[in-house]
Amino acid sequence: MSQQKTDIPYYQNQHNETELFEHAYTNQLPLLIKGPTGCGKTRFIEHMAAKLGRPLYTVACHDDLTAADLVGRHLIGDGETYWHDGPLTKAVREGAICYLDEVVEARKDTTVVLHPLSDNRRLLPIERTGELLKAPPEFMLVVSYNPGYQNLLKGMKPSTRQRFISMRFDYPDIETETTIIRQETNIDQSIAIRLIELAHALRVLKDHDLEESASTRLLVYAATLIKSGLDPISACRAAIIEPLTDEQETVEALMEVVKAKMVISL
Repeated sequence: MSQQKTDIPYYQNQHNETELFEHAYTNQLPLLIKGPTGCGKTRFIEHMAAKLGRPLYTVACHDDLTAADLVGRHLIGDGETYWHDGPLTKAVREGAICYLDEVVEARKDTTVVLHPLSDNRRLLPIERTGELLKAPPEFMLVVSYNPGYQNLLKGMKPSTRQRFISMRFDYPDIETETTIIRQETNIDQSIAIRLIELAHALRVLKDHDLEESASTRLLVYAATLIKSGLDPISACRAAIIEPLTDEQETVEALMEVVKAKMVISL
């Protein structure tokens, strides 16, 4: 869906990602962002699109995503057939930023449509209408994925990956993450620090007892609940622990970590 914001969404820069994005945009280079779930990839793209004053089309990729979902298809309405642009085509026509989130989830025959757009040609062939769209200078293609989910079936093909410049995201350092949580929720600093200490304790368990770790997004959710009056233990269970696992025994074990880290904040 397209969005063009007058207010720039908050984003706390971690390294040189803003500068790198601007250079990629200026030089009409496609960008690949790698990083774990909830570390700020989508917020970063929203921030940059608003900062550059460009419309943004975001596509959440999935197993059933087809090339037609991206490019467009013929529809039937009022007794006639008409062409309907997909988000990728709309972005090319408008000179927008097109962001494909978790691109490795899409079928490989779908992502092939990106190849002529992600090299020096910057072309989008629309076979069903016979059009050949040349992307304007303002158009930018951005894709992302979580390397932690990569395997032989879900990895990005080298022939696709090497068409992009790339940057790696990770969870912020303690000071930056504290700033983000306080900016997003206006929570007391002492509670923000406790939440981050909890997250670091849980992140140690990544690849041992948990498939995914506690993200900055989940910390913001927990802080939001606490700020609204929910007790910290219940907030952490609902916003952090339960989203991480379905195993009851694991939930109870992780709640012991929560109680150890958050009880002082009560």
